[in-house]
Amino acid sequence: MSYKASRRNRNDCMRWISDAVRNQGRIGALRHYLTATLDFLRDLTPERRRARYGDIDYDFDHGVDTTWANVSLRTRLRELAAGAQYQASEPGLFHDIIRALPVPPDGFSFIDLGSGKGRTLLMASDYPFRKIIGVELLDELHQIARKNIASYQSEQQKCFDIESFFEDARDFKFPADPLVLYLFNPFPDYVLRTVLRTLADSFRSAPAREIYVIYHNLVHEDTFRAQSWLREVHRTHQFAIYRAMNPETPA
Repeated sequence: MSYKASRRNRNDCMRWISDAVRNQGRIGALRHYLTATLDFLRDLTPERRRARYGDIDYDFDHGVDTTWANVSLRTRLRELAAGAQYQASEPGLFHDIIRALPVPPDGFSFIDLGSGKGRTLLMASDYPFRKIIGVELLDELHQIARKNIASYQSEQQKCFDIESFFEDARDFKFPADPLVLYLFNPFPDYVLRTVLRTLADSFRSAPAREIYVIYHNLVHEDTFRAQSWLREVHRTHQFAIYRAMNPETPA
């Protein structure tokens, strides 16, 4: 790694830690990082390292690199500082989630915030979405996602307009399209609140369109319950689907 890239990585980590302290307070940030560090250390045990390779079949089948098994130690440390850990969605469950949408995907743009290596983007391309967008905070994961998008081939692929962006999810500008937003618990609660505020603003600017939010791994459910403009339309113990609603729209 070049000196410039190494310095950028250090600056990024310091910014993320400062952000956590500013939003969670020193005690809250310390508690968060202690919990994340314990999880990180558990992931280094031989048993957990072997278990990671349980999700690698998708990569063998499609000739891509999307598993969380071979994320480098340096990237995992940067994930710890950022407050989120990459984990690829399980294919069978992902397809169950898409089939649970109350509308067909035709005409919708699919957006995955915290898209990592891009497995979800590739799986979403099995459906006739208008376009597919991934947003990833870590450049090293984003670069792998771009390679995966370029090399992916599948007889089931129906959407070929796929992009990955290297960007903080809080800075992402939602397109004025009908949207399906996918969140696999990708970031801390204070980031989630900011993202949902941005999405609410986008919805208010074009309220005639449909917006669905898929929340997979229900860690911050209270944040969604606080959104009066989001109405739950489907739920399991693993995920929930919400629809953006105008206050005047009947239930």
